[in-house]
Amino acid sequence: MQSEEDGRRAHTGRRRNEAARRAILDVAVELLGRSGGEPVTIDTIAAAAGVGKQTIYRWWPSKGAVLLEALAERADGDIPLPDTGTLEGDLTAFVTATFAVSGHPRTAAVLRGTMAEAQRDPSAGERMRAFIAVRRATLRTLFDRADLRPGTDVDLLVDQIYGVLWYRILVGHAPLDARAAAALARTVAAAAQE
Repeated sequence: MQSEEDGRRAHTGRRRNEAARRAILDVAVELLGRSGGEPVTIDTIAAAAGVGKQTIYRWWPSKGAVLLEALAERADGDIPLPDTGTLEGDLTAFVTATFAVSGHPRTAAVLRGTMAEAQRDPSAGERMRAFIAVRRATLRTLFDRADLRPGTDVDLLVDQIYGVLWYRILVGHAPLDARAAAALARTVAAAAQE
């Protein structure tokens, strides 16, 4: 016979329940991606994920932090670090994958929303800078293993690639497509190598 105490879930304290964490991250991205300008709040995320808002605040300091964690996981899983044997080939593969993920309407909406959140919330701003730093370091790996022209400013090359990405996401004047990715990779590789 099971006692009443045995039937209760053990208190987990501040540890994350992975199923709840995953639900929160998935719902946050979905809500922001379809919001159409309507505010996405911790309350709406909690309700859609089926958790209390205190659960979200226990694990993240803000809505922006939730969204950035979701984006970081997606970028790590969906954008591989290629090794084609050439800098142009590596850049083409990396930028094409990055543009494909970031250019998806839902992801682009999430990126715009998290960038806006980062401008309003210092904690979200710190997390946005950390997210961007990881993505920059990943791209920089491609340049670090290539034979570059002496004196090449790798940070400026990385800025060119991510500058195009963010400009097109925030302004929306042109798509993030494979054609643009290949042209950008070709231009940047030519500028980097002798």
